[in-house]
Amino acid sequence: MPYITGGFPDMDTCAAVIEAAIGAGADVVELGVPFSDPVADGPVVQASSHAALQAGVTPDDVLALAARFAGRVPFVLLAYANTVAAYGLERFARRAVASGVEGLVVPDLPVDEAGGLAAVAAGAGLSLVPMATPTSTDARLDMVAAAATSFIYCVAVTGVTGARAHLGGELPGLVARLRRRTATPLVAGFGISTPGQAAEVAAVADGVIIGSALIARVAEAVAGAATATAVAEERAPAGRVATAAGSARADAADGVAERARAGARAAAELLGGIDAALRQTAEGATT
Repeated sequence: MPYITGGFPDMDTCAAVIEAAIGAGADVVELGVPFSDPVADGPVVQASSHAALQAGVTPDDVLALAARFAGRVPFVLLAYANTVAAYGLERFARRAVASGVEGLVVPDLPVDEAGGLAAVAAGAGLSLVPMATPTSTDARLDMVAAAATSFIYCVAVTGVTGARAHLGGELPGLVARLRRRTATPLVAGFGISTPGQAAEVAAVADGVIIGSALIARVAEAVAGAATATAVAEERAPAGRVATAAGSARADAADGVAERARAGARAAAELLGGIDAALRQTAEGATT
């Protein structure tokens, strides 16, 4: 399950990344709604969220991205509580479902305070996805298991999102504790960034979320494409770049298209490798 901040680094590139993710084998796509204070996220996702906000990306823009691909892959939204409340709980849930969204993660809404939103979401046909962490008490895991209607988001490492060199050993224990309580699928995120780590997680969980590593790869690729475009323009014969307004607009459109292609290539490379590793893990488990 790849995660990308909606509208990052721009709407065209984000759509191209989603297309690439689907082509690379994503079973579900998670879209983040940009928020000014994403407390659960590390620096990479925070930077992408702030960049999207500065570009004017709204919740409706993110929903439009989901709607564009509706029917091809299920979507899950990650949105912070203030965003959902400001939009209106019922209106948000209805618009999300109409856009092809099936699940909603609200990382700053504890499961014991989520009853109202869960009921509204369920009424609209939207599943509110609870989160479980390695530090969750048994009582809280009981509540998480009881609240789950689609899957449980398992935080693989203590802390915020972000790629790690090593995942540590917290996830297997969390998964074991949840397995004793529920048959609901368990999907793990936070810190997973390489095919090897994805395979390690898939050996114990039912799904894997790749977020910060994907966003970082896309950002790097897009920045490289923008630099290459700028260098090419500087080396162009004098007067070619802006001999007319139409020429300038064409050059700008070419730059946008090249950034989108670069982002899509980066996403396809990372997610394709992870999908291959997951398939090998699944095949090994059945032999």
